[in-house]
Amino acid sequence: MPEYPAIEDHGLIGDLQTAALITRNGTIDWFCAPRFDSPSIFAGLLDRRRGGYFSVVPDGVQYISKQLYLPNTPILITRFISADGVSEIIDFMPVTGEHPTDQHRIVRIINMVRGTMRFRLECCPRFDYGRQRHVLRVHRDGSVFHAPSGTLTIHTSRRGGLLVPADNLRDVNGDLLAFATLHEGDTGALVAETAAPGHPRLFPVEEAQELFEATREYWRRWLDRSRYTGRWREMVERSAITLKLMTYAPTGAMIAAPTAALPEEIGGTRNWDYRYTWIRDTSFSVHALLGLGFTEEAARYTNWLDERIREAGDHATPLKIMYRVDGSSDLHEEILGHLEGYLGSGPVRIGNGAADQLQLDIHGEALDAMLFADQQGIRVTHQVWRSTVRMVDWLCDNWNQPDAGIWESRTHPRDYTFGRLMSWVAMDRAIRLSARHGRPGDIARWERERDAIYNQIMARGYDRTRGSFVQAYGERVLDAALLIMPSVGFVTPNDPLWQSTLRAIDEDLVSDSLVHRYKPSEAPDGLPGDEGTFNMCTFWYVAALACSGRLEDALLTFEKMFTFSNHLRLYAEEIALTGQQIGNFPQAFSHLSLITTALALDGMLDNSDRGR
Repeated sequence: MPEYPAIEDHGLIGDLQTAALITRNGTIDWFCAPRFDSPSIFAGLLDRRRGGYFSVVPDGVQYISKQLYLPNTPILITRFISADGVSEIIDFMPVTGEHPTDQHRIVRIINMVRGTMRFRLECCPRFDYGRQRHVLRVHRDGSVFHAPSGTLTIHTSRRGGLLVPADNLRDVNGDLLAFATLHEGDTGALVAETAAPGHPRLFPVEEAQELFEATREYWRRWLDRSRYTGRWREMVERSAITLKLMTYAPTGAMIAAPTAALPEEIGGTRNWDYRYTWIRDTSFSVHALLGLGFTEEAARYTNWLDERIREAGDHATPLKIMYRVDGSSDLHEEILGHLEGYLGSGPVRIGNGAADQLQLDIHGEALDAMLFADQQGIRVTHQVWRSTVRMVDWLCDNWNQPDAGIWESRTHPRDYTFGRLMSWVAMDRAIRLSARHGRPGDIARWERERDAIYNQIMARGYDRTRGSFVQAYGERVLDAALLIMPSVGFVTPNDPLWQSTLRAIDEDLVSDSLVHRYKPSEAPDGLPGDEGTFNMCTFWYVAALACSGRLEDALLTFEKMFTFSNHLRLYAEEIALTGQQIGNFPQAFSHLSLITTALALDGMLDNSDRGR
């Protein structure tokens, strides 16, 4: 790869077990297999020289590229336009299904729309994050890369013959370099397949077209189940497709992002591995997808969440904050010192050391999702309820202690207001669930603890000199996580305590409508450097403005936020001061909060219109 593309200059394709990122220039520079959290095969996004990539680009001609999704699908179309011709690459991954498999296919169909164009094809895998050597073996109908951890096979074809004639193919130090010339009306296909059973084969263009049609129909049938007909439908539906792409079909678990170690500040060290499933993300996904009508996906997320609650309750331990997609919790963090990181932003981390942190808030998010699902007819079993009771009883004994907080501080634990807030939510939702169905639980104790938490937050979580709820007891730092206080029912939107908090956040954390989660300079989190504004917090800010009576401000801020999405309506985790997207990409929390905010704001605008 000659240079690093912008993080936002990528599209995402996937097969519901893993995913790949493709640049606007037709280069695959991120792909892990057989799962999202498996070692990479292509990781040029983290090291352009050592990471590996698979590119198909015009050769010897000046061109511009455009990129779009086939409507209502995650099928990516990259178009190359020059004076000599127009071509397009159609990239997709056929859906693998609900049984784990090592076999995954990336299909790349090349159509020559007008004129003639010569293409340069380079396939340079780097197995196991570039830690394993491989051997390339060239066959008549394709090539195979062999490494200790597995194989990558390149099948090829062209209507009427081979896409790449043998004399146009080279083995360059174990990498594949090839050239192909297409004329108007020509179609060729390349298929990159992991763990292929046998030698490369001639892959008929007709077969590639059948896979294209099957993939297209799968995604359009899936999206047809959405019942959302409100404003910003294209943004909402693209977010829904993106979240589905980040779901591991065999278990129903949703990852936070398909990438690892993309920086929150260029040149900075806040580079984390997000290819895991956070309890918090899964809980919010239940709200988002049930709101759109995707009850099957929400039920699977709920079942996955119920399993984690059962495990925690049965062992009288807190929930882990994150897990692998299969429910295991060994996320040992390590640094890949041989990779330089995106634009030199090291260290490159895989695994996540925050997995063993105590974060009290996740119990509230889990119970809130359980209640919301229950209200939509998705009820937990007797066994899960018993485990829930044990988990809530554990929280009764343990809520009043410092924790690492929602932002996963790597310095000393603190008495975070948000952790207490969501512990209050956990008690409140457990009480309501018990009452809804007459299920047993120590309701009297839960009510005492709920009220004690409420009174403690009011006494210690609100700084009267600053006129705001604060990040942690005894401190004056603000925290954008507290923007959800009205939506979870802890305060009413017109309460003077809340109105003054919102004004304080306006003044301290909002920059041109974008919201910082907190100020690292004022709240040391154990890490050097700074970060951008947090997309999820900006969407939460929109919802907070709307429910607090500032509907016009909310609408303008929401529309401004859309201008920061990329050309495919995708969002990373953060926005830099330059306006560029930074952090892991695309990020589930950004798209989840977009959906829930759109649902809420659309309803409020409808009510406002009816009231005129």
